[in-house]
Amino acid sequence: MARVLMKGTEAIAEAAIQAGCKYFFGYPITPQNEIPEYMSAKLPKIGGAYVQAESEVAAINMVMGGGATGTKIMTSSSSPGISLMSEGLSYIAGCEIPAVIVNVMRAGPGLGGILPAQGDYFQATKGGGNGDYRLLVLAPSTLQEAVDLTQLAFDLAFKYRNPVMILADGFMGQMMEAVEIKEYKGQDYDVVPWALGNMEKRGKRTILKSLYLDPGDLEHHNIKLNEKYKKMQEEEVRYEEFYADDADVLIAAFGTTARIAKSAIVNLRKEGKKVGMVRPITLFPFPYDVIKERASKAKHVLVMEMNMGQMLEDVKLAVGERTPVSFFGHAGGISHSVKEIEEKIREIL
Repeated sequence: MARVLMKGTEAIAEAAIQAGCKYFFGYPITPQNEIPEYMSAKLPKIGGAYVQAESEVAAINMVMGGGATGTKIMTSSSSPGISLMSEGLSYIAGCEIPAVIVNVMRAGPGLGGILPAQGDYFQATKGGGNGDYRLLVLAPSTLQEAVDLTQLAFDLAFKYRNPVMILADGFMGQMMEAVEIKEYKGQDYDVVPWALGNMEKRGKRTILKSLYLDPGDLEHHNIKLNEKYKKMQEEEVRYEEFYADDADVLIAAFGTTARIAKSAIVNLRKEGKKVGMVRPITLFPFPYDVIKERASKAKHVLVMEMNMGQMLEDVKLAVGERTPVSFFGHAGGISHSVKEIEEKIREIL
């Protein structure tokens, strides 16, 4: 597909289709409605199916059923809708079923507002549902990156047999940029040995479950899952460094907030001020080591988020007591401006 101008939500949807996703189950909620709208128009034309469920609870359970067959499955929602999906996400992780979930965040808590925010960091990275489970969480900063990470998400979901979440904010969902969406082959998942159905090709009956009545069996299952999450932490940490190697003030930010911070960093560098940034791309697994290493050489770490301080806790765990850490946040749908970031950095310096 040539480079084209697309809205973020539609670019994510098309990227999923090019990655081989033919089945989408969802329920409308702003500001991500264009994803199910796009899927409803496109999927029937390629032999797939779009199903609008009666609720987010129904949608995530349809995702579990579809994903159990070893098929590429996706759903999308926004903040309170993801809350309704939390129980199903725990079931999907417990059953080790691959699936991709897109959360285009709105402001909260509760119904909040439809303007952009980053208040779902805790929900995504610390587990919104019950039990010892983790989601792989990818946080794009540009629409091209959203496209690339959406396609990567399907491979990661199958590699680890685990749900993967794309965590974007309302800005990214509604903005338009030029993107290139390539047909993404990835691995051939036509027949997977663990999946349900198609016994003639698989040669055996399989059972997927998260119910273990024997305590020893359940502990063994949890240990197995935890080993998988450890492997993610060893192999899947992704981040971007931007003038971070000699920064006196090191910014930690993700998503759209990091994108805005880049402009401020460029301007301040022209003034001779050593400002840099580490941007986590994977929120789980979190890049603790690189933030720890870069912060050890800095005089101050500034965490910036469109919330009241959620990633802040992970940054503090990484930095420890070695370097002062402060927080600069907005909530309710208000974003940082380049000018106020520059003023904040000057104040720190």
